[in-house]
Order: sequence, then structure tokens, then C-alpha cells
Amino acid sequence: MRPLTSEAGSAPIMVLVRPQMGENIGAAARAMLNFGLEHMRLVGPRDGWPNPAAVAMASGAGPVLDHAGVFADLPGALADCDYVYATTARARGLVKPVLTPEAAMDEARALIGAGKRVAVLFGPERAGLENEDVARANAIVTIPVNPAFYSLNLAQGVLLLAYEWIRRTGDTPLRQDGLAGTDFASAEEVEKLGDHLEDRLDAAGFFFPTQKAPGMKLNLRNMLTRWGLTRAEVQTLHGILRQLVRGPR
Repeated sequence: MRPLTSEAGSAPIMVLVRPQMGENIGAAARAMLNFGLEHMRLVGPRDGWPNPAAVAMASGAGPVLDHAGVFADLPGALADCDYVYATTARARGLVKPVLTPEAAMDEARALIGAGKRVAVLFGPERAGLENEDVARANAIVTIPVNPAFYSLNLAQGVLLLAYEWIRRTGDTPLRQDGLAGTDFASAEEVEKLGDHLEDRLDAAGFFFPTQKAPGMKLNLRNMLTRWGLTRAEVQTLHGILRQLVRGPR
């Protein structure tokens, strides 16, 4: 059995309250491990524990299940936790802060950084958390979904919170252009390509009528810089222009 790589206090603990289907527990474990969360707790699983259906669905996320804590009641599962979020889509009539997943995981990151242990509650598949469960949480997390159909699968809810967690703790850039080693053309190389293109188009009579030529050339230069050309692409375009002048071989 492979040991987990993180301490229970270094990331939120996902607490599944009275889960009904082993398949959903296994799928939740997969969703957690996909985004770096490894600590699961189960409160009164309907079909007992361990559950072969959960193991089969978890696939490579078996270690999450192997190390899952199993508790008879929710107070026992939360006894060592400092701050608890309850996920629910329904109005509860309870006075608590209501956060989006993004805001909750931002807050969780700050709490954990300050040495607090954070848990997130997910209710059973049929009807979600009961008011008695939510009353034990410090705040509510509501996922913005279609109000006409707000039912989320248990594993889907876990995945959304886990994804927001990794977004706020990972170092993946928001945008990546091309593959590793991409060599973008310098401003001088793009400028020379623009000169070459202008020369060829001018010789072909493209800049007509004369009074519109400055605006057409300006648009051409703007287009070339907006493309974010690589050096290889600049060389390819130079070759195309030269071949068009030479004609068929």
C-alpha cells in the first residue's frame, strides 16, 4: 500500500457524509487525487466499509481509499478540524457565510497556511446534507449551477472543489504558447518580413488606390505583430514570397 504524499493538515479534508454508492466514493477518490487532494473521511457509508465497488471505480486512486478515515457520526469526523465548509445548493435558513468554490478555496488556502485544519462536507447522493449537518459547518459553499436543475453527482461536486483548490495552490501558467523550446521571432525579424511582404505586394499592384495604401500597410504590420510569429514561421513566409515571384519550377 503506497503511503500518501501529503499531511492531513496541508490540504482540505473531503468528508463524505452518509454516502450511498460505493461507485460514487471511488469516483470521488479519483477526482481528489487528480487535483492533489488525498485525505478522505467517510461518515456512516450506507453499504459499509471497505466497499469493493469503490475500489473498482477508484482505479489508480486506491491509496486515497486505503487511508480514508471511517466514522460513525459527523461530530467524530470533525473533532480535530478548525474550520468546516458545507456544500449545498439549497437555501437552508441558517445564518452563515455563503461562498463560491473559488472564494472558499482561497479562504481555505489562507487558513491552512495559518496552521488550521480545514474540512469540506458533501452530503449523500439522494438529498444532500441535512440541516443538522450544515449547522456543524462554519460556512456554506454553493456551486453556481442551473437553478432549474441543481442536482450534482457526489463525485462531480468533489471534483469542482478539488479543481478550485489546485488552481489556487499550483503553479501552472494561465496560458502557454506552443511546445517547449518555442523560439519567437524578434521585432527586427518581423519588421523585415513586413518589408519583404510590402515589396512583393507593391510590385503586384496590391496597394490600390494610392490614397488607401498607408492604411493598408498599417493593417498589414499590425496583423504580423498580432500573430506572435516564431522564427521558423517567419522563414517559411519569406520562402513563400520568394517562390511566388519565381513561379512554378
